[in-house]
Amino acid sequence: MSKHKFRALDVCFIAVFVAVIAALAQVTVPLPLGVPLSLQSFAVALAGAVLGAKKGSIAVLVYLVLGAVGAPVFVGFGGGFHRIIGPWGGYLLSYPLFAFSAGFGADKNRKFPLFFGLLIGTALNLTMGTLQLAFVNSLSLRDAFLAGMLPFIAGDMLKLVAVFFITPPLRTVMQKAGAN
Repeated sequence: MSKHKFRALDVCFIAVFVAVIAALAQVTVPLPLGVPLSLQSFAVALAGAVLGAKKGSIAVLVYLVLGAVGAPVFVGFGGGFHRIIGPWGGYLLSYPLFAFSAGFGADKNRKFPLFFGLLIGTALNLTMGTLQLAFVNSLSLRDAFLAGMLPFIAGDMLKLVAVFFITPPLRTVMQKAGAN
């Protein structure tokens, strides 16, 4: 047997984070240029950082599959494949990479790799989201940057710092609960 086999507890933690991502996706603030501010990216970063690179990415992939087949888990209780290929889809498509990056950093069990992993994940998220926004809406990169990246930088840095400080105690609790 492989030592990387998932246990029932791992599947439960993954399911919990799928639900956390779906719930926090509904906490939104509409912005004038169309892309809403939400806690979805916070939840994705937290899933990766707490569950680790592999399980965090799996949680995000399950979330994306649920949303793609129509479950109302995306922002505004939306669902459907059109959300993934639409203007905001780049943010969604970046989430597995975001979770992996955050988890890879957290798996090192040191502060600098965790912070760097969160920073890289945030940059990937904003970049992929902005590029798809530009492509789908036929925007210039400047206009896409103004609509899809600039309004989110400060908030995403706050989310990054929050995940950075929340992760170590949550990982400790999970390890005591038997997570590996």
